[in-house]
Amino acid sequence: MKREEKASVSIMKIICVTIILILISGIGVMAVNNELKDVKIILQNGYEMSVLTGKTTVSEVLEENNIILEENEKTIPDLNEEISAGQSIKITDKSYNEVQIAKISEEGVVTSLDDLLENYAPITEKIVVEQVVIPYETITKNTTESNGNTTNKVLQQGKDGLKEVTYKVRYQNNVEIEKTVISEVVKQEPVNKIVQVQKKVQTTSRGSTLPRTTSGGSGTTYKITAYCPCSKCCGKTTGRTASGTKATAGRTVAASSKFAFGTKLNISGHIYTVEDRGGAINGNKIDIFVNSHAEALQWGVRYLPVSVVQ
Repeated sequence: MKREEKASVSIMKIICVTIILILISGIGVMAVNNELKDVKIILQNGYEMSVLTGKTTVSEVLEENNIILEENEKTIPDLNEEISAGQSIKITDKSYNEVQIAKISEEGVVTSLDDLLENYAPITEKIVVEQVVIPYETITKNTTESNGNTTNKVLQQGKDGLKEVTYKVRYQNNVEIEKTVISEVVKQEPVNKIVQVQKKVQTTSRGSTLPRTTSGGSGTTYKITAYCPCSKCCGKTTGRTASGTKATAGRTVAASSKFAFGTKLNISGHIYTVEDRGGAINGNKIDIFVNSHAEALQWGVRYLPVSVVQ
């Protein structure tokens, strides 16, 4: 009996050892099949962490490390992409521009992870305050003097004003990509330049379309400016008026809606037709159409009598 008991104990030991060996072999096979790899995780705040993982996709690695994305966050690479040893997972804001720059070689496209991550640069915002000059206007006042030798006289020198403009500026890779005005505060009002000229000798250069002003005419005094078909004056270059006609120098003027299209206006002795409108044309202000921006600048600002031709 003792021999049988000893034999039974020996068999049990062999069976236990065999089971242990089988379990160790299984664990070894699992370890081989689930090879651990070193992966770097870069959080949005710049914090970096290195982890060892046997997971295969980005989402699995984040879940394994208890990392949950916010609604405005994304990962590079995408959540469903596979991750390999030595690769990085970067968590960024969804608004970041995704630009990939690849190097072209004879063998094909060559790039690196560092090259790609450099182009997922964050967008930063800054509040910038700038001092902006407000240019003064030149106002021309006609005189009733008849002496042909009278020359132009500056009654008041002009002086530029100054305003403080606050912008919100967005940068990426230290390059300005957007600039938005937040507020404007006038620090110093401009002082208009006032020039007195002889009324009867006001002429234009040869070939100019600016009308000759005369001493005749009566009516309400209006602020008269000039504009041309360039984009600076009109915001377009079609030459078409608000009434649909083609703007013509010496005929077309822009006036407020109190004057119907087609109304004839006597402006200091010259007859014009209301054919155009303008966002800044309101009240006692009229804009005369001329052929060039140089002529518009030459005209400046004048205060002249205006009456409706019946």
